[in-house]
Amino acid sequence: MFMFLIFVALIAMICLNVPIAVALAIAAIGGLVASEGIDSLVSVALDMYDGSTKFALIAIPMFVLAGAIMNAGGITDKLINFVTAIIGFVRGGLAMVNIGVSLFFAEISGSAVADVAALGSVLIPQMKKRGYSAPLSAAVTSSSASLAIIIPPSIPMILYATSANTSVEQLFVAGIVPGLMGAAGLMFVAYMFARKYNLPVEEAFDFKRLRETFVEALPAFTLPVIILGGIFGGFVTATEAAGLAVIAAFLVGLWYGQINIKHLKRAMLDGGMQTAVVMLLVAASVVMGGFLTRAQVPQQLAAGLLDITSNKWLILLILNFFFLIIGFFLHSAAAIILVVPIVVPLIAAVGIDPVHFGLVVTLNLAIGQQTPPVASVLITSCAVARANIWDVSKINVYFVAVLLTVLLMCTYIPSIPMFLVEYFYR
Repeated sequence: MFMFLIFVALIAMICLNVPIAVALAIAAIGGLVASEGIDSLVSVALDMYDGSTKFALIAIPMFVLAGAIMNAGGITDKLINFVTAIIGFVRGGLAMVNIGVSLFFAEISGSAVADVAALGSVLIPQMKKRGYSAPLSAAVTSSSASLAIIIPPSIPMILYATSANTSVEQLFVAGIVPGLMGAAGLMFVAYMFARKYNLPVEEAFDFKRLRETFVEALPAFTLPVIILGGIFGGFVTATEAAGLAVIAAFLVGLWYGQINIKHLKRAMLDGGMQTAVVMLLVAASVVMGGFLTRAQVPQQLAAGLLDITSNKWLILLILNFFFLIIGFFLHSAAAIILVVPIVVPLIAAVGIDPVHFGLVVTLNLAIGQQTPPVASVLITSCAVARANIWDVSKINVYFVAVLLTVLLMCTYIPSIPMFLVEYFYR
């Protein structure tokens, strides 16, 4: 009954628009005082500091900054030109360009909101000029941006690895194949819409044009090589790769000579605020995690579910449903920080690989970014496209179905995300 009251108080504060980090901290501190007395708060500040200064978390602001530099330095434009030369001859090619460039951008920023803000401001106006409706333009941009948290590097994966005490690098590797599958599925749906609405072909395939745009974009291609090559080759950690990404993005921007200082300053400020929100969530979650551990809530949850079933596939189904619901109401960072520490003992008890489960959680939260009422990525895309969120959702449901299909395949055919992990690390 006591835990139920804490949970109700937490939900009530969130519904009253109290910042989630503040609500978490208040609920946890209230629970500690009520159960253990005021003396239990002696080490709270130190615990919050230690929890939010873990080495792996340093990668978050670095990847956000690398994405900001990439967009401010003209790198995004070069990638758009190159991808257009590859697939612009296909009907609805501009929608596929949107998805394809998201793949490249995802390998730098790790943030879906950064992806949709950067690419949407460039591509959505162009799509509308070429006859795409505002809802379709927003739906393509929003759904493809969620590839940014599936394709490595991924900020939610970093948070999950920190919360579950597992390998960031292995999670990154696990995301490669599902991310490519998602991109292929989104392109297929975009092509079907292009056929339905008779959307235009961008340009005929021209090998000379492809070669020219490839040469122009070649310096930009060094960024994913540095990040992913360094991590998968074992030369650097994910955090060190994030630092290298910032340096490389800045050097490539200087090479192009197109760094927009005003744009960069604004992007850095936005990135700093995003990072501060995440770090406050992490600090508050440490207090809540400590309280829940002392109250043995994770162990009780594990025991309760195991009394119902010990079949790991059925438990994965239950957890999938749970994270999909959570994704409707919480941002990905908050969902990971609040829920993952509670379910980790359960997945350990039934023998679910924590890396596999991390990929499942990430896919669930990618879907959550597209489903109202929270839908942070969808709302950003609608704002850029100036489209009604419900009109966009009617179209976006087909793209979300692709992500849901990838989720189910990766959940119940673990070899899809895990065979590269097994090859490189085990």
